[in-house]
Amino acid sequence: MGDRLAALRAQQQGGNGSPQRTNNPYAQFDDTTYEMNDVQSTTNLTAGLSGGAQEPISEFYNEISSIQGSLKQFNDNISRISELHSRSINYTDDAVAQRNAAELEDLVADTSALSDTLKRRIKALERQRTSGRDGQIKKQQTGLVKTKFVEAIQNYQTVEQQYRQRYKQRLERQYKIVKPDATPEEIRAVVEDDNGGQVFSQALLNTNRYGESKAAYREVQERHKDIQKIERTLAELAQLFNDMSILVEQQDETVDAIEETASHVEKDTEVGLGYTMKAVKSASAARKKRWICFGLSILILVIIAIIIAIVVLNNRKK
Repeated sequence: MGDRLAALRAQQQGGNGSPQRTNNPYAQFDDTTYEMNDVQSTTNLTAGLSGGAQEPISEFYNEISSIQGSLKQFNDNISRISELHSRSINYTDDAVAQRNAAELEDLVADTSALSDTLKRRIKALERQRTSGRDGQIKKQQTGLVKTKFVEAIQNYQTVEQQYRQRYKQRLERQYKIVKPDATPEEIRAVVEDDNGGQVFSQALLNTNRYGESKAAYREVQERHKDIQKIERTLAELAQLFNDMSILVEQQDETVDAIEETASHVEKDTEVGLGYTMKAVKSASAARKKRWICFGLSILILVIIAIIIAIVVLNNRKK
C-alpha cells in the first residue's frame, strides 16, 4: 500500500499532466481535477466489485490508499492556509498583500472542493456491504480514514478560529491608531459589526493623523472582508463536520443493531440447542423403552411357546 501511495503522490505532483492553478503553486488540483479523481476512483471500485480485472479487496485497498493521499493533501493545504493567514496579518506591501490574498482565496476554494470529494468517497465506502473477513477489514479501514478526516476538519476549524481572533485583534489595534481613547463599546462596534467602517470613518474626521489613519481605515475594510471569508469557511466546515458526525452515528447505530441482532441470534441458538438436547434425550429414552417393550414381547412369546410345547407333550403321553 505504501508503494501505491508513493506512486499516487508522484502522479499528483506532476505526472500525467495534472492541471494546476497558475496563480497558486501550492494547490496541486483544481475543482475539475478533484471531480475527475472522484469519478475515476468510484468507477474503479465499482468495476472491481462487479468482477473486474482485480479482486474487490484489491480495489478497496487502492481506494483507501488514494483517500489517504487526498487526506495528506488536505492537511498540507490546511498548513499552507495557516501560513498565508499569518502573512496576511503581517504584510507591509500592498502588492504582496494582494498576491497573498489571491493565493489564499484559491487555496481555500481548492480545499473546500477536496473536502467535498473526500466526504463523497468515504460515504461510498460506507455503503459497501461485504460479509466475512473482507467485510471486517473494509469496516476497519473505512473507519480509520473517516476518523482521520474528521480530525483534519477539526484542525481546519481550529486554524480558522484562531486567525479570526487574530484578525479582530488587528482591527482593534488599527482603530486605536485613529482613536487612542476609544471605549470598549466603540472597539466592539468596529470589530463585530459589519457597519463598523462607519464608526471608523467618523473617527477619521476627528484625528490629526489623517495619512496614517487613512491607511489604517483601508486595512480595517480589508480585515472585515477577511473575517467574513473565514466565517463562511467555518460555516462550511461546521456543516461538513455535522455530515461526517451523522455518518459516524449512523454507522454506530448499524453496528449496534448488528450486535443486538447477533446477541438475539446467540440467545436463540442457545435456546434451540437446549431444545435439541432435550429432544435427543427424549429420543434416546423412547428408543430404550421400545427395546424394553420388544424384549418383553419376545420373553412373553417364548413363555407361551414353552407352555404350548408342554401341553402338547402331556397330551401325547396320555
